[in-house]
Amino acid sequence: YPLRSPSSTNIHPNARLQQNRITVAGGNRQGNGINQLSKPLGLYVDNDQTVYVADQWNHRIVEWKWDATSGQVVAGGNGQGSGAHQNHEVRRYRRGESQGTVVGGGNGSGNRLDQLSYPRYVFVDRDHSVYVSDEGNHRVMKLVKGAKQGIVVAGGEGEGNGLTQLSYPYGVVVDQLGTVYVADWGND
Repeated sequence: YPLRSPSSTNIHPNARLQQNRITVAGGNRQGNGINQLSKPLGLYVDNDQTVYVADQWNHRIVEWKWDATSGQVVAGGNGQGSGAHQNHEVRRYRRGESQGTVVGGGNGSGNRLDQLSYPRYVFVDRDHSVYVSDEGNHRVMKLVKGAKQGIVVAGGEGEGNGLTQLSYPYGVVVDQLGTVYVADWGND
């Protein structure tokens, strides 16, 4: 049974990876050097083929230009935050910014509409709304530009497997019609 990806490419379940793959970021053992990563968690590739890696254990975002042998820290890199003002929030960093702007949360850990608890993944739609899988609150929040509070778009009724519940949501994607898809980790 072929699997169908969002780009309508058919991938047969017995397909094999070609052996001509290349490493485009990291590949120099686990570490905190500018040419190393430590538990990379997410990535994004822009139109110029620049790769941005969420380097989880180094608490940073690293930019890797095409064919580069090392990356450049574009956000974080100063160790794990410990203050309530540093955690449980989503920040937007424009090129060249060092501080970033809080777009969601930032009011300590909690379950109010202006708080997040262990935000896990984000998705930005074409209207620049940010969707966040709010793992600790078992919900997905939509953060509209300029709003002071988020909107619960999935879950939010406590942990569970009911139709209005999620259990440790991780990945989140929104299609062009506005349908929200959630990787609901705790519900297998």
